[in-house]
This record gives sequence, C-alpha cells and structure tokens, in this order.
Amino acid sequence: MWFRFLLLILVLAFPALSGAYREGEPEGFSKKLVVAALERTKHQVTYDGSYLSISYPNGDVPKETGVCTDVVIRSYRQLGIDLQKDVHEEMLAHFDVFPTNWGLSRPDPNIDHRRVPNLQTLFSRKGLVLPVTKDPKDYMAGDLVTWMVAGNLPHIGIVVEQRSPGGKRPLIVHNIGRGPKLEDMLFDYPITGHYRYYGSL
Repeated sequence: MWFRFLLLILVLAFPALSGAYREGEPEGFSKKLVVAALERTKHQVTYDGSYLSISYPNGDVPKETGVCTDVVIRSYRQLGIDLQKDVHEEMLAHFDVFPTNWGLSRPDPNIDHRRVPNLQTLFSRKGLVLPVTKDPKDYMAGDLVTWMVAGNLPHIGIVVEQRSPGGKRPLIVHNIGRGPKLEDMLFDYPITGHYRYYGSL
C-alpha cells in the first residue's frame, strides 16, 4: 500500500517518469532516438520526395534532400535500425496488408519505406500502437506520431524531451517542407497514429 502511494507521488511529482520506460523497450532506446532526431535538425535539407533508385539495404537518397519520412529513417539508422529493410521484408511477406495507394503489384525498396502509410502499417504490425488523445502527457519522448495535413497529405514526426513554453506540450522533430525542425506542432493537424517502434522482431 505504501509502495503504491509512493509510486503515485513520484509519478505526480515527475511526469516525465510516467510512461518514459515502456514495457519491452531496450534500455536507453528513447534517449538515443531523441538524440538522433535532434541531430537531424543540424542538417540543411531541401524538401524533395522524388523517386530515386537507391541501394539496399541501408539505402538513402542524397543527404541534402529528404521528406518527413527521411527524418525518421535517418534517426533510426543511427540506432542500427534500417526501416528500408524492415518495411521491405514485411511487404515481401505480407504485401496484401499494406496500402494500395500507389498501384504497385510488388514491393519496391526504393520508395516503400519513404511513404508514411507504409511506415504506419509496419509500426502497427511490429511495434506498439498507442492511444491517440488530446492530452499532451500521453506523448512521450521517443514516440512516433502521424498526422494528415491539408486533408490528404500524410506526415510523420518524432516526439522529443523538449517542451513548449510553459512545458505544456512535447516538441516534435519533423520536416514539413523547411527541412528538419524542432517545433511545437503536436496538435496543429489531425493525428492519425501514435506508435513506438524498437525494430523488427
């Protein structure tokens, strides 16, 4: 009884502890992902989602270009996780469960992992699907969030430890057209997904 009471006091006193360590999370994973995401904001990147042939695995478009998914892909790569490979292998095994938005008849490792709906499918199948709420306390550093921008443009970003003025909301590292940025935009657009992903198991 006293232990539960003490734990409750700690959670209330230090909100960052609440949910900061998710069940099954590799030790230090969230902190490493946040560091990798923040490092992306130091790069000058022109927003360009053009189709390019890239190597496989660990392929990448030119470092001076990229879109929102490339922020996530490059951040995960710093942790030794290749989303290109993870998406491709999952699509090879279960192509029918992935979106058919692009009229493909088979997986394409050049582009599949750079599409938000495909990442959402991977995270839903191999990661943790978390609640979509309007409570900023439910979004912890290391979480992945997806949005729908302008009604039909899927978008993705990484939740980090930094907070908005007054500490009300966690900030997001994302690229919505101006290169990788750290911004207070969690609730600027309709949220379509909330995930945790530690690599394909």
